[in-house]
Amino acid sequence: MTYGGFDPKAQPAPMSEINVVPLIDVMVVLLVIFIVTAPLLTHSVRLDLPKAASRPTDTRPAHVQLTIDARGAVYWNGEAVDRTEWRRRMAAAARADSRTELHLRADRTTAYQAIAEVLSDAARAGLTRVGFVTDPAGAP
Repeated sequence: MTYGGFDPKAQPAPMSEINVVPLIDVMVVLLVIFIVTAPLLTHSVRLDLPKAASRPTDTRPAHVQLTIDARGAVYWNGEAVDRTEWRRRMAAAARADSRTELHLRADRTTAYQAIAEVLSDAARAGLTRVGFVTDPAGAP
């Protein structure tokens, strides 16, 4: 840092350099703080857990195949049923396991009214998992 020479008559010139030493000091202090606190942030409890081997259980929820043909007839797993019977079976299936899936197969010419009735009865019974089965071979 020069402010001029030893000549008392000379005018001091403005300083055109930035003093970075205080900035470096601050950065070193921050670096030390981060180095000290970083291990504290990753603190964990060391445990020696027991070893055990098992196979995962594959518990798939039950499913029901509900088929509606072109005439509107309804089949519960291949057995023809009327509306009061499928309502009773839906309620029983929902009580047995709330995860029961309803796989709905409907003919392409089935009236929407028949499908809507089945869906409404399923919702009322508590069957919330409904899937529509389609034929991928018939897709264009």
